[in-house]
Amino acid sequence: MKTITLVRHGKSSWEYDVSDRERPLKSRGRNDAKLVANQFIKSNTVPKRIFSSPARRAFETCKIFMEVFDLSENAVAIEESLYDFGGNDVINFLKNLPDKINDAMIFGHNHAFTSITNIFGDKFIDNLPTSGLVKLNFDIKSWQDLKPGQTELIIIPRELKK
Repeated sequence: MKTITLVRHGKSSWEYDVSDRERPLKSRGRNDAKLVANQFIKSNTVPKRIFSSPARRAFETCKIFMEVFDLSENAVAIEESLYDFGGNDVINFLKNLPDKINDAMIFGHNHAFTSITNIFGDKFIDNLPTSGLVKLNFDIKSWQDLKPGQTELIIIPRELKK
C-alpha cells in the first residue's frame, strides 16, 4: 500500500513585481493553509516524507504545515520536478519515489494536482482550490506500478469555514 497526499499552495499575492517562482502567499493563503493543516492533523498521521516545489508560495504553504506538524523545515525536500503545472513531471516524480517510502506528502501547483487527483483517484473534482488537500491510496508495492487508486480524503478550505 502506498499513499500520497497532494497539497496545492495557498492563495498567492500578485501585488509584488516578482517572477512566478518568487510570488509569496497572501494572508488568506497563510490562513487557509493553517486551517487545512489543522484539519488534516486531527485524523491523519504525519506522512513519513514531505516534498515541496521550489516556488516560494508552495514552500511557504509547506512551512505552515510543518509548524502544525511540529516538524522542522529541514524535514522537507525541495524537488524541482514539482514546479509543474501539467502533471507529467509530478507523475514521473511519484513513479520514481523509492519503494521504501510508503507515505508521502507533496506541495505543488494546479492544474497538475487536479489532473493527478482525477487520473489516480476515484472521486472527480472540478478544481483543487488553493490550500486544497487530497489524499490518495494505492494498492501497489512499487511506485513504478502507479495506477488508479482510492481517494481517501479531500479537504477544501471554504468547506471548513461554514
